[in-house]
Amino acid sequence: MKKIEIYDPAMCCSTGVCGPVADPELIRISAVIHNLKKKEVTVSRFNLTSEPDAFVSNTEVRQLLAAEGPEVLPVTFVDGKVVKKQGYPSNEELEQWTGITAAELIAKPRIRLEIKTKKQ
Repeated sequence: MKKIEIYDPAMCCSTGVCGPVADPELIRISAVIHNLKKKEVTVSRFNLTSEPDAFVSNTEVRQLLAAEGPEVLPVTFVDGKVVKKQGYPSNEELEQWTGITAAELIAKPRIRLEIKTKKQ
């Protein structure tokens, strides 16, 4: 199975729902990552603000930051190779890399509700 690593720019959270305005791209990538993990794809996501050691310990990320600055982020690796810089992967790119259809990647979770009634 594929191993995906995403190195995010500095931000307060990775969900996109904090701050004054929700970021739809962060919401999308968070949901897609959740679905990838449900399909047993190994996905790691690192935030420059809260996990700077991950950026320092990855030689290629460190070199990209030195050469291109923080504008290079986010950077996505698949199986240890850079596959995308300066933006999050699209659903179609993730489908191509993992073999999981874009429809499965954006599937919303199904919640089953049970309504119990009082017996008289």
